[in-house]
Amino acid sequence: MKNSTMIGAICASGFIATAAYAQVEVPPATEEAMRYYWSGNYLYIARIIWSLLVPAALLYFGLAGKIANFAERFGKNTVLFYAVSLPINFVVVMGIIFLADLPLEYYGGYVRQHAYELSNQSLGRWFSVYLIGFLQLAVIGSLVIWIPYLLLRNAPKTWWIWTGILICPFLFLMAMIVPVYLDPMINDFGPMQDKELETDILALAERSNIEGSRVFEVNMSEDTKAVNAYVTGFMNTKRLVLWDTILAKLNRDELLFVMGHEMGHYVLNHVVHGVLLTSALFLIGLFIVHKVSRGILTRFGGRLGFDSLGHPGSLLLLIFLMQIISLVMNPIGNAYSRHVEHESDRFGLELTQLNEAAATAFVTLQAENLGNPYPGPIYVFFRASHPPIGKRIEFMNSYKPWETGEPLK
Repeated sequence: MKNSTMIGAICASGFIATAAYAQVEVPPATEEAMRYYWSGNYLYIARIIWSLLVPAALLYFGLAGKIANFAERFGKNTVLFYAVSLPINFVVVMGIIFLADLPLEYYGGYVRQHAYELSNQSLGRWFSVYLIGFLQLAVIGSLVIWIPYLLLRNAPKTWWIWTGILICPFLFLMAMIVPVYLDPMINDFGPMQDKELETDILALAERSNIEGSRVFEVNMSEDTKAVNAYVTGFMNTKRLVLWDTILAKLNRDELLFVMGHEMGHYVLNHVVHGVLLTSALFLIGLFIVHKVSRGILTRFGGRLGFDSLGHPGSLLLLIFLMQIISLVMNPIGNAYSRHVEHESDRFGLELTQLNEAAATAFVTLQAENLGNPYPGPIYVFFRASHPPIGKRIEFMNSYKPWETGEPLK
């Protein structure tokens, strides 16, 4: 893509502002936002502890092996074992975790959100969304769980390699089907109501060399008062999604920058790169599981109720070990995510040159989502998938290479 040609075309079409840009100040976090920030940190720690404690307790008391033995009763031969027993074991294990997580998820997803006036959900609506998420996991997991266990039994030394390789096409497949089949089970996705704005957004997409893009407005106001927009899908299922809440809060120029940012994810192939990075990290994680599990099974196999990873009871052990590994690897994924978000910010600015509107959009996002503009470095390292919003506003104020004739990136 030739940025200078593209920007020139956009300028001629009236998409960019020619007036002097005003510097937008970063508003300090409100007292309510800081309470929300700290309560979120405590909740994050509680969720980590609980996500390790639940599978550890089930393993310690030998329930993993007992659940697997129960599931095996439904399949005595090899064919039925993979077709019936493994899915039953998966659903029962994930169902127990679902119920164990329910009190904490109820507090975090319902009580806390209502306490800060960020949610519009009724209790029934909240639970239905939570339940649909579990049912989706149960169905998808039941369909694919036999693959790693088939590899564990037939290639015990190299199962982690083949499973890691298969993760990549699986993630690409999920990226294609989630926007079309899974997301609409929870929220209503429809065409943009503001056709003039939709025309402007599609014009930006055309100038970004994005073919076949579609813009969807999703009814999120029934669930939340927060605002958001995102890019989703892959290949022919790619789409730009705006929450109806963000359409109500941002003006035209602010929305055009937001969409320019989302288009940057397409043009810069962030979806593809993200899947490849996730697959690589998953492969490394499986290798660690392969090595660590040997010692665990040798020492504690009697208490656990199984002595090999090929036994269905190992599902809880795999979950427990991958939870620990993800804690170590999450900062890598977060660092990459912050990088691509920053590059998409840059792309959005180069595409629209709406610096002031971009900065004020982030000011609104901070206010509506109770954001902390400058969280501490520990928070950023472990939790932040986006650059601190204060840093993003500063970047919107300062990045104007076109004013000095510098090349665009």
